[in-house]
Amino acid sequence: MSNPYAVDLPAAPDLAQQRKRAKDFLKAVRAGDRDALARFRYGHPRYANGADEVIRAQAQLSDAQWVIAREYGFTSWPRLKRHIEELDGNAEPCRPFETELDYYRGRAAGLLSVHGTGERNALRLVRQFHPAYRAASETDIRNAALTQADAELIQAREHGFVTWDAFAQHIQALGKGEVSEPFRQAFEAIRADDLGAFKGLLAAHPDLVNAKGTNGNRLLSLAMSFGRNEMFEALLAAGADPDLPNNKGWTALHGAAYGGGDPSSLAILERLLAAGASVHAEAYGDGGTPLMVALFWGHTELAERLAQEAVTPLNLRIAAGLGRIELMRSFFDENGRLRPEAGHHREFHRPHSGFPPWRPSDDPAEILAEALVWAARSGRVNAMAFLLEHGADINAEPYNGTALHWAVASRHVEAAAWLLDHGADINRRAGFGGTRGVTPLHVACAWRGSPACARLLIERGADATIRDPEHGGTPFGWAAHHGNTALREELLELGSQRDIFVAVIAGRIDRIRAHLEKNPALRQARDAQGETLLDVARAQKNEEVAAFLQWLS
Repeated sequence: MSNPYAVDLPAAPDLAQQRKRAKDFLKAVRAGDRDALARFRYGHPRYANGADEVIRAQAQLSDAQWVIAREYGFTSWPRLKRHIEELDGNAEPCRPFETELDYYRGRAAGLLSVHGTGERNALRLVRQFHPAYRAASETDIRNAALTQADAELIQAREHGFVTWDAFAQHIQALGKGEVSEPFRQAFEAIRADDLGAFKGLLAAHPDLVNAKGTNGNRLLSLAMSFGRNEMFEALLAAGADPDLPNNKGWTALHGAAYGGGDPSSLAILERLLAAGASVHAEAYGDGGTPLMVALFWGHTELAERLAQEAVTPLNLRIAAGLGRIELMRSFFDENGRLRPEAGHHREFHRPHSGFPPWRPSDDPAEILAEALVWAARSGRVNAMAFLLEHGADINAEPYNGTALHWAVASRHVEAAAWLLDHGADINRRAGFGGTRGVTPLHVACAWRGSPACARLLIERGADATIRDPEHGGTPFGWAAHHGNTALREELLELGSQRDIFVAVIAGRIDRIRAHLEKNPALRQARDAQGETLLDVARAQKNEEVAAFLQWLS
């Protein structure tokens, strides 16, 4: 669930008033007020398990300010202070670095998607840059029916232009070279891996080091995303602040946690930690720390390193992702019921707007099921066993896939086998990556592919003929779409030995004949969509197989 102590920032916030709130809050904490202590414990990650007497003795004004800021949805007091100052018209404009207008239309669409979740960074962008909502409350902005045109206007004004048309003209001129933008030149140097040009631009324009690009992206994060380690080091040496977030709260440390498939990611993460990057920074909502991002993708090595700094946020799903059984046990009472803390800080659910929006609830069944999914992402079999013992539904889809879908997506073949052994539905259709009706075998064949998991699923009897309802694609079609040709051919070979419909898809008349000789009743069989063998052959446009099947009939 989202922060139970969350409050909307006033339409016209006053910094002096917020300072007074923090002082009053600290007095209440030191006086032992139960509600104040509960707020402090929830909002301050270093005191999540702190005893009342410890908090009362150690709490400082800076701690109270931090909690106040987090209740407003900011990761720190300086971020809150800066936002209030920027509302007075002192916001630094973003600098465009792409020259295709559709790129900015896409960023505007992403803002709409995030606004739909009620995420507060998005609400504040609306208030700050849309003139119609300048004096609106966050509740009104949250309930507003924004359009693409509204989001495009916000994009334009965030870049310092009054209208979208004026911004579009600037982007067109930028693409033609009619206007100069040093930030874009630095970005192009990153893209071209031109270290000399990049260093020259930093020397000529020192302000580039911490300047904001579109969506608040910084050169440090852009250099990381392209794997330009020397440029990354040059920026840190020039004073780049690793904690400067983009519009979603995403910092360089989030980026390092996200890119865990790169062998250099751990070294980059170490370098950022040494430079003072905060493990408590949050993106895409309450609880979206770098550790949470690493666990989202099952990057266990990075997650373990981040957890050495702090296990933050503290909830059941993060304990399950880390496989820490004793910590998981602490979220249950003596009667085996979930404690409220198990579901805290769960607003974060996606690392970018390519995943569907979702709002978590405080339903214990959902909290258990989600923890099971997060354990599966990291292949934590012991954690999965613990959760099943405590009532988790092995086939539940709390958000965007079941535990089996995520074990497969993360290439944890042992975890996938364990789930199948303990009752996971091998053909469970769920949403995944924004597409509904996707089976674990679809996932195994998509994106970078998971050959070992795909083989396991085929060998365990997964139905390879199921089509997703959005694209009408079988797992074989998904493999072809994502360029996993070798995997597709291997699975057709394996599957055609076990399933006559796969034999039809593979065009293997010899195997079709063998299946029919073994079981003549298969002539009347229908697949998951209710189609006959001849229907499938015609859909595959395999005239030879279709002719053979017609001859049989």
